Amino acid sequence: MKLYILSALLLITGSVCHAQDITIRYDGATVKVKQKTKDSVNVYVDGAKVSIESLYKSRQLSLRMTGNSDDGLLNLKSDGKMKITLDGLTLTSQEGAPICLKNKKKVEIAVAKGTKNTLAITACNDTANHKAAVIWAKDKLLFSGKGSLNIIATGDGCRGIKTKKDIIIEDLTLNVTTSGDNLGEKPFGFGGFPGFDGEMPDFSSFPPFGNDSTRQGGFQMPDFGGGFPPFGNDSTRQGGFQMPNFGGGFPPFGNDSTRQGGFQMPNFGGGFPPFGNDSTRQGGFQMPDFGGGFPPFGNDSTSEGGFLDFGGGFGGKHKYVASTKGIASKGKITINSGNVTVRTSTAGAEGIEGKEGIVFNGGKVDVFATDDAINTNATIEFNGSHVIARSSTNDAVDSNPQGGFFMPFGGNSEQETKPAVVITGGTVYAWSQVGSPEEGIDCDFAPLVIQGGTIFTVGGGMGEMPSVPTNETAKQPAVLLIGLDIVKDEPINIFDDSGKLIDSVTIPFAMRRSASLVGSPAFKLGSTYTVKTKGYEKSFTLSEPFTAVR
Repeated sequence: MKLYILSALLLITGSVCHAQDITIRYDGATVKVKQKTKDSVNVYVDGAKVSIESLYKSRQLSLRMTGNSDDGLLNLKSDGKMKITLDGLTLTSQEGAPICLKNKKKVEIAVAKGTKNTLAITACNDTANHKAAVIWAKDKLLFSGKGSLNIIATGDGCRGIKTKKDIIIEDLTLNVTTSGDNLGEKPFGFGGFPGFDGEMPDFSSFPPFGNDSTRQGGFQMPDFGGGFPPFGNDSTRQGGFQMPNFGGGFPPFGNDSTRQGGFQMPNFGGGFPPFGNDSTRQGGFQMPDFGGGFPPFGNDSTSEGGFLDFGGGFGGKHKYVASTKGIASKGKITINSGNVTVRTSTAGAEGIEGKEGIVFNGGKVDVFATDDAINTNATIEFNGSHVIARSSTNDAVDSNPQGGFFMPFGGNSEQETKPAVVITGGTVYAWSQVGSPEEGIDCDFAPLVIQGGTIFTVGGGMGEMPSVPTNETAKQPAVLLIGLDIVKDEPINIFDDSGKLIDSVTIPFAMRRSASLVGSPAFKLGSTYTVKTKGYEKSFTLSEPFTAVR
C-alpha cells in the first residue's frame, strides 16, 4: 500500500513539475539545445545564436536559459504564450538584442530563485534585423521570480527594455543601466509651432478676438474684448490664475516686474521676451537668448523636455534616433513588487517611459535619469511603491496628457481633465536637480490628485510655481514650500507641533530656493508643522487641504 501511494505521488508531481520544453545552455562561442517538445517548434543554431519558432497558440511553452557567452543571443518567434526561465545566465550580444521576442501573446521572463543573471548589449547598428534593446518584445512582457537580473546596454542607441505592449514587473530584483550615445538626432519634422504634428491649424483669428470667452477642458480663456491679452485697465482672474494688469501692454513693457499670486513676471526691459543678445534670469528662471525673435528663431537647440527649440522658425524640441532609455513601452508599465533600479546617462534618455500610463503598486523603485526619470502621455499612479525618481536635466516625474503641453490653440486644443498624477499611498520622492523651470512632478496643467502617501519633491517650476493639487484634489493635506534651500546630504526634518519627527529626507544634491511639494499621512488640517534643515527653518499651518508657504 505504501509503495502504491508513493508511486501515485511521484506520478502526480511529475505531471506538474515536468521538464522544460526547451533548454538552452550557452558555453562561450557554442550552445547546446535540449528540445523535449518538437512538434510545431523549430530550433535553429548558429554558433551561440539560437532562433526558435513556435506555432503553438493555446499551450504555453517553457524555455530555460543558462550558461554564459560573450557573443550569443536568442531570437524567439511565438504564436502563443511562453515562459522563459533565466537560471544563472550571463549573455552578451555584440550586435542586436540578446533576447528578441517577436511574440503574439504574453511572454513571462522568470528569474530562478537565488540566481544572478546578466544580459548585455554592445551595439545596435543593425536595427533592421535585431531590435535596439537588451530585451525587445513585440507584445506583452511579465518579469517575475525571486532572483536578480542585470540589464546592461553599452552600445550606442541601445535601450534597456523595449516593448510595443504592456510590461508587468513583480518579485525580482531588476537593475537596468544604459550608457551608450544616441545614434543621432533628427529634426522635429515640421517647422511649425509645437503641438501641430505637421499640420498648421486654422486659427481664423488669434485666440479669441471675438467677444466671447472660450473654455478649454476646464481652462477659461478670458474675454479680451477684441485684444490679447487684456489691454484694458482691469485684471482678470480665470480659474484661479490672476492675469496682471499690464496697463495697456503685454507682458510688462515698463521697468518693473509684477508678482501675481506667487507667480513672478520677469522684467523684460521693454520687450517680450528679451529681444536682446543676452539671457535674463528672473527668480531662478533662465530666459534663453532668442537671437532677436520669439520663440527662439536662433540656431541653437535645447534639450528635450525643457524649453522648446524652434530651430529657425516655429518648431520642436530635440528628437533623438534611438535614445538610450532604460525601460520603454508603448503600452502601460505596472510594477507590483520587487526591487527596480534604472540608470541612464545620455541626453534625452528617460528612465521609465510608459506611453499609456505607469502604475506603482508596490516594491522599491529607484530611477536616476538624464532626462525625465518617469515619463508618460497618460496617468501615473502611485499606490504603494517606495519610489525615488531623480533627473539631472529635466523633470523627475512627468505626465504629458494627450501627448504634450496644453496649447490653447494648435494640435492639443483641449486641456486634459483626467488626472496626470494620482498618489494614493507609498512614498514618492521626486527630485529634479536642474532647477526652474523643471519640476519634481510636472502635470502639464492636468490635475494632480493626492489621496495618501508620503511625498517630497524638489525642483523649480515656472515662476517658482510647480504643478500642485487644488483644495478639491488634495484629499490628503499637502503643502508647497517655496524657497526651501536644499543642502546636499543634509537631512530635511519635518516636525509636528509637539516636536515629533514625522518625516526626514536627505537629498544628494544642493539647490537654492526649491519649490518642494510635501505630503504625509500624518498631516492634519488646522495643525502646525515645522520644517528644518541646515540654515533653514519654517513653520506653517495647514489651513486648507492645499497650502502654499513662502
